[in-house]
Amino acid sequence: MKQIEYITQGTCSKLITVSVDENDVIQQVSFLGGCHGNLQGISRMVKGQKVEDVIERLKGIRCGAKSTSCPDQLCQALKELKIRD
Repeated sequence: MKQIEYITQGTCSKLITVSVDENDVIQQVSFLGGCHGNLQGISRMVKGQKVEDVIERLKGIRCGAKSTSCPDQLCQALKELKIRD
């Protein structure tokens, strides 16, 4: 099992914790801060999904005028986790 604690940039959430199994399937995601209900939904939706599939679907999403979003920051965390592998 691989895990990362990723400090977000440019979002209301401050930290994302992600656990991925040996097959690159997301087992758990939790956000610290941000829109609690929306982030619980995102966490549940990506659980059981392949890392690459989540990155492909969620990368580049923006929140209002911000250049990023919590889903986009999740992709950044997943990319960093893959680099460490």
